[in-house]
Amino acid sequence: MLARFVCAALLCGSAFAQQVSLTIYNQDFAVVRQPLPLDLHAGENQLTVNDITMHLEPDSVILRDPAGRHAVDVLEQNYRADPVSQISLLSLYEGRTIDFEHPDHSTIKGKIIRSGYVRPDYFNLNGYNGYNQNYPGPEEPIIEVDGKIRFGLPGSPIFPDLTAETILQPRLEWVLVTDKAGKFPAELSYVTGGMTWQADYNVIAPEKGDLVDIVGWVTMDNRTGKTFDNARIKLMAGDVNKIQPGQPMNRMALSALGGLGGGAFSPPVTEKTFDEYHLYTLEHATTLRDRETKQVEFIHAEGVASNQVYIYDGAKIDSNRYNGWGWDNIRNDHSYGTESNPKIWVMREIANSRANHLGMPLPKGRVRFYRRNEDSQIEFTGENTIDHTPQDEIIRIYTGNAFDLFGERKRTNYTVDTGKREATESFEIRIRNHKKEQANVRVVEHLYRGTNWEIVTKSDDFQKKDSQTVEFPLSVAPDSEKVVTYTAHYTW
Repeated sequence: MLARFVCAALLCGSAFAQQVSLTIYNQDFAVVRQPLPLDLHAGENQLTVNDITMHLEPDSVILRDPAGRHAVDVLEQNYRADPVSQISLLSLYEGRTIDFEHPDHSTIKGKIIRSGYVRPDYFNLNGYNGYNQNYPGPEEPIIEVDGKIRFGLPGSPIFPDLTAETILQPRLEWVLVTDKAGKFPAELSYVTGGMTWQADYNVIAPEKGDLVDIVGWVTMDNRTGKTFDNARIKLMAGDVNKIQPGQPMNRMALSALGGLGGGAFSPPVTEKTFDEYHLYTLEHATTLRDRETKQVEFIHAEGVASNQVYIYDGAKIDSNRYNGWGWDNIRNDHSYGTESNPKIWVMREIANSRANHLGMPLPKGRVRFYRRNEDSQIEFTGENTIDHTPQDEIIRIYTGNAFDLFGERKRTNYTVDTGKREATESFEIRIRNHKKEQANVRVVEHLYRGTNWEIVTKSDDFQKKDSQTVEFPLSVAPDSEKVVTYTAHYTW
């Protein structure tokens, strides 16, 4: 059964207007929309909201009446994301003397010279992102005990009380103004960090053959400091440009995805195109707790045709050594491209089409491959990642190197005539198959001496892939060797 993705437009309707909803992006942020009952009188009102995340972006806050009946303006907003802790409370008592308790319950008095506390907004102002980067920690406290200075706390601090400056959880403090009094359900929305999601795919192949089963999961990770009860959750797939704290604005590539899938049962996740991205909606409300990782299955496809491909790209070129080289440098260096790579890649190709029991926009993520053994147990055979893949595109994944296939590449001739502006280069490629069955290998060759070239002699037919790449499709019999030779003529 394949979980079918369809557009669920009614999720945007009033049925869920009074329910918390999240749109999670796979770039470590989310958009939160939550109901906020207001009871305002005409004119100015002061309001405090505590039910928010630790990583709220204050300038992203939007407060509105979804029904459009009340005009509400925020005259002033204060965002406090510094809940009380031992070290923050120490900072509020700097310069004062308090008691410190030893493990044996005896106490000693100490004057707090330095608490070592650094406010979180210091890191934001200096280019650190508190929820996805490592940043310097607090300094060591300095305490004066009996007229002597010591680093570190002499015991557990005992504070007389909480000061007026302490808060127990993050909060927004507003001065609101409205033209008329009334009670109404407003909506608070904002962007927050500390939340992300990713897709993971498991591909299971039988003992023999290449008809595979594919199970896809979405994994959501909440590190916002807030639990979202009974929330409607959407997942945005695509490369959305987002300016990170301390970083300049950066244009990122946009991935346009497209297509729908088909299936027989009610899907746990639905999909629709949204702007230049794709939006996946969990069909049922769920609770996403703080510091919780939640997984939901969104693909279960059986009998998917896949093709295992062997590719030998034998040229081994040191990109660091030849960095910045031009055509003249390359042509005059006789050793360029003569190092050989013996490894033959194992690639897996899967058509993302309806005819192949898929045919949906697939979010980027990790793909793990398994194959059943003769004892019916599955064994791990490799993994890699895929980018956002639209419908009717080919998923092509490198999973490792072949054990029983070996490649050898050597140059047999190279001549260059700078006066006539021409060069001739010949190669010999050997593919040895130690398997007990035939192996089909694609031998890839790069014509790197120039853009004007011609294959003047060849032992096998080839396919021109682009202006500087050719491919020789070979069939190598069991326990045998296949030799390919060719000569390329360059002019410039």
